[in-house]
Amino acid sequence: MHHIDPEMKHCIDECLRCYQACLSTAMGHCLEMGGKHTERKHFTLMMACAEICRGAAHFMLLGSEHHKHVCRECAEICLQCADDCERIGDMAECVAACRACAESCRKMAA
Repeated sequence: MHHIDPEMKHCIDECLRCYQACLSTAMGHCLEMGGKHTERKHFTLMMACAEICRGAAHFMLLGSEHHKHVCRECAEICLQCADDCERIGDMAECVAACRACAESCRKMAA
């Protein structure tokens, strides 16, 4: 196994936390609420965010040098998702997870 430094370990944890938050919020809360919570653009963004977070964690766990590119994209999508979840409202956990993941991935991409 390759060495994972503490900063990368933290980023992996944030990515997996955001993956879980986006997926569970979308599949639970958003589907229950309906309306603007299930509008195609918003719901697709939440699914894209969950998937890029899972992917970024995967690239870091692999030890791939390409993790920087994936983390850069992950940070961008997480910020968009946080803003959109905030706009719709009542998704504080998802917003917080997205913002924390974006910050961690931004550092990892640097």
